[in-house]
Amino acid sequence: MGEVLLWQEIKARRLGYQLGRFIVDFYCSPLKLVIEIDGSSHDAKVEEDIQRQKEIERLNIHFLRFTERDARSNLESVLHEIKRYISKIAQPPLQ
Repeated sequence: MGEVLLWQEIKARRLGYQLGRFIVDFYCSPLKLVIEIDGSSHDAKVEEDIQRQKEIERLNIHFLRFTERDARSNLESVLHEIKRYISKIAQPPLQ
């Protein structure tokens, strides 16, 4: 898959989207939504990831996190969760 290879290179070269001093996997500016895929490299940085997420959320940005395993083996479920979240935040609040 070409997009996977490209994305691996972008991540390896730290070319993801920068928010403040942080690089995130995916960012949708209009929705103010970050999507992170946590692979095994995140296992040793759980506390660091939590603090990083809290700092970014202070910018009024929402987070969705998925495991690398889910992104590889349960992609339909990941996509469903993203779509569900987007429809939820795109709905105008009830008066």
